[in-house]
Amino acid sequence: MNKITGKVWNFGSNIDTDLIIAARYLNSSYPHHLAKYVMEDADPTFATKVRAGDIIVAGENFGCGSSREHAPIALKAAGVAAIIAPSFARIFYRNAFNMGLPIFELPESLEIKEGELISVDLSSGTIENIDTQKTYNFTPIPPFMQELLADGGLMNFAKKEAHGKL
Repeated sequence: MNKITGKVWNFGSNIDTDLIIAARYLNSSYPHHLAKYVMEDADPTFATKVRAGDIIVAGENFGCGSSREHAPIALKAAGVAAIIAPSFARIFYRNAFNMGLPIFELPESLEIKEGELISVDLSSGTIENIDTQKTYNFTPIPPFMQELLADGGLMNFAKKEAHGKL
């Protein structure tokens, strides 16, 4: 997974984990069940509109609030391929990588508008807005984190490592 290309969905700043997946749905940990309700309190129709490969572009402090792992699980299960924001809550940042959901810090994120098509190159640390032809640079993800993403998250990475050492 070196490149991710998808349609943009915009959200504002301080999107907390309760807006990503409301507490009333936490009685299930099944990813496809959670996906039905992802972002419901921020945009009630999002789960019906988002398509596999789409990308969320948001404002500051995405994923703040509680440390629930359900948030990146629900986003990934809904088909969200990546999230771009100027900053992320630290626990959400770690949970996203642990679940295999790539996230990228980009100060100018909100220059990218909903509906635009963008391409993220993990290796070079660039985001190209295909519609506007503008290119943005972010700090490339370290190789270990890229490996976590390629394996689909921490559990798959650990299984692969364990099998390699048997």
